[in-house]
Amino acid sequence: MDVSILEAAVTVAEAQGLVGAAVIGPDGAEWAHRGDRLFAAASTVKIPIMITVYREIDAGRLTLDAPYTFTDADRTPGSGVIGHLHTGMEFTTADLLYLMIAISDNTATNLLIRMVGAEAITATMTDLRMKRSVFARPMYGRPALVEEGENYATPTEYARAIRAILDGEAASRESCDAMIATLETQQNARRIARYLPTLPHLRWGSKTGSVSGVVNDVGFVLAPNGRMIVAVFTENCADQHVGEQIIGEIARAAAIATGVIGPLRTS
Repeated sequence: MDVSILEAAVTVAEAQGLVGAAVIGPDGAEWAHRGDRLFAAASTVKIPIMITVYREIDAGRLTLDAPYTFTDADRTPGSGVIGHLHTGMEFTTADLLYLMIAISDNTATNLLIRMVGAEAITATMTDLRMKRSVFARPMYGRPALVEEGENYATPTEYARAIRAILDGEAASRESCDAMIATLETQQNARRIARYLPTLPHLRWGSKTGSVSGVVNDVGFVLAPNGRMIVAVFTENCADQHVGEQIIGEIARAAAIATGVIGPLRTS
């Protein structure tokens, strides 16, 4: 891994905000910048929530086709669509997982948290050796109040969580394959995927996170030359567009530095 490319990208990025990043290359080599620093996780915390749901499915305590009927009490502010729909709609666990990851639906997320319980999510993170990252609260569509506690993430631990999914270690191989497919439904292509070329056999997936002053993305790129895992967390950017640009530039640098994709240029 050519770390000089990554270091140069981070140096440029930090003129616009605080950045933490972690990259795992095709050979397992790791690089990080502020990799152990705690950042507000925002919706990237939905990754360990997803893993926990699939572990419950593996254990036979949940099923993907189990129905849930939406009520007014379930409505949650922030990203997503369920909160804008009429009551009485029926969703399956699979529907909620898709909505949580693909469009970061907060209502779907809180329903899944309720299904598995906060203790199970924390146990999953402990088992994945996410020693500093924290799950403290459900989604509220805003930063945490002082008395609530916050969900925190370190770039290195979240990159390794993605590696556990790709390697089939986060849950059963079948469930990990399902999680990979779910991450590939991500609708926001302006971050990790911002500069990825449209090439045969190139795949990517991620989970974004955004809240006031915070823009994040954690995911992977699978290409003929190998795979790349990248986690980027930002703070204090001028706006979300700047944060997304930073993530795209660091992901582009990572793709080149790891050799997963050749030099990426834009016109």
